[in-house]
Amino acid sequence: MSDERLFPCGQTRREFVWEMGAGFAGLALGSLLAGDGFFASRANAAEGGIANPLASKPPQLAKGAKACIFLMMNGAPSQVDTFDYKPELEKYAGKTLPENKTYINSGGRKVGYLTPAWRPFRPGGESGLLVSDYFPEVRNHVDKLCVINSCHTDSHAHGSALIAMNTGKTFIGRPSLGSWCTYGLGTENQSLPGYVVMLDKRGGPISGEPNWSSGFMPSTFAGTLFRPVGDPILDLRGPAHITPAAQRAQLDLLAQLNDQHKAERPGGHELAARIESYELAYRMQSEAPEAVDISQEASETLSQYGVGKQPTDEFGRNCLVARRLVERGVRFIQLYSGGGHLEETWDAHGNIEKNHGQHGSEVDQPIAALLNDLEQRGMLDETLVVWGGEFGRMPFSEGKDAPGRNHNPYGFTMWLAGGGVRGGMQYGSTDEVGFEAVENKVHLHDIHATILHLMGLDHEQLTYFHQGRKESLTDVGGRVIHDVIA
Repeated sequence: MSDERLFPCGQTRREFVWEMGAGFAGLALGSLLAGDGFFASRANAAEGGIANPLASKPPQLAKGAKACIFLMMNGAPSQVDTFDYKPELEKYAGKTLPENKTYINSGGRKVGYLTPAWRPFRPGGESGLLVSDYFPEVRNHVDKLCVINSCHTDSHAHGSALIAMNTGKTFIGRPSLGSWCTYGLGTENQSLPGYVVMLDKRGGPISGEPNWSSGFMPSTFAGTLFRPVGDPILDLRGPAHITPAAQRAQLDLLAQLNDQHKAERPGGHELAARIESYELAYRMQSEAPEAVDISQEASETLSQYGVGKQPTDEFGRNCLVARRLVERGVRFIQLYSGGGHLEETWDAHGNIEKNHGQHGSEVDQPIAALLNDLEQRGMLDETLVVWGGEFGRMPFSEGKDAPGRNHNPYGFTMWLAGGGVRGGMQYGSTDEVGFEAVENKVHLHDIHATILHLMGLDHEQLTYFHQGRKESLTDVGGRVIHDVIA
């Protein structure tokens, strides 16, 4: 009976002794788990982990680029017609690919004959790197580029390949590259989004919003869409009859009600993200209109980007806005060239010359202007520029006398510039006809690992605790391509 006496805390002696013993063991266990980083990782997974999840954070590595601009050529440009010169295609023109390779042509489409590049390649810069006449202006800046000719990926379908290029996996539901960068580094300007996406006016990628989603992270880290034409951001100005003070009072009251709701229902990070989105929208009213107002730029700058003329006006505006956002501390910006499907993108099944001629003329001058502008302003060393599509295209035509090319995930080209990259070099190669990567092969996980490294992030240490495991962008694969880093 003596064991059942209640202590002042309301427990019996047995309960008190048992919980005291378990408590000391729990302290030891907690220390071990903390040493392994368990609690830190878990904290990052709950409501952003800190009061302001987008607060600027120091890089994990010694140094890194401050921002990344990803130029996504939606639909997949042909490597053998742009940045991967294959003179053997002239030699073997009209012949078929060896039988042991033709069976992996994607989508069951017709296999035609090996087809040379549709436009000539010419050397550029002091490095003499060869670039086709689809990109004559970019050719003038080839000494800034690291051209990676040996990329390969895991899907031959646009939707899943785009998801993979943006998130590291072919399935929907994972954070995008821009989300990982803003999660790891925050952003330097709290009055603008940390991650901005600008689509083509013809539409977005066919797999849609998951390409810039934050996946299982709080939506705070998702990309913010800016409109590709007209006013990039709608409804930045509130009704004339509501003063800034009244609006601030409304948000403060809403924050109090939301905080009370959170306190009664802990663990819901989406509400915290929604609250932060309201606050960001309020802050953007003061800074975003000026940030996207390209009328402030000199007429020479507008002309350099091709603004005000066709076919460069849209992509030129977007590149110029991207430079202005980087100047103002935005961490990650992705610009899409090509929207919708088939010929409205770089998806040149029907006719390479017609398709790449159109899309190349839209983006060549603006991209060259962006590289030149960043360099002249002393920003290129701190801004990583990435160019590429979701995969490449086959070196053969689609059927007899067909001037288009099918999808090719086995070997394609991407290039990097600025942000600590070695310029004027090529890395890796495809086989003699440009069909598949054979030397220094670069998987998309390697691309992601290298981009994170150049941004000052360790792709193995940048993790997010989700459903019992530490998730990362590159998961169990990926290597940093140190040879391309200056």
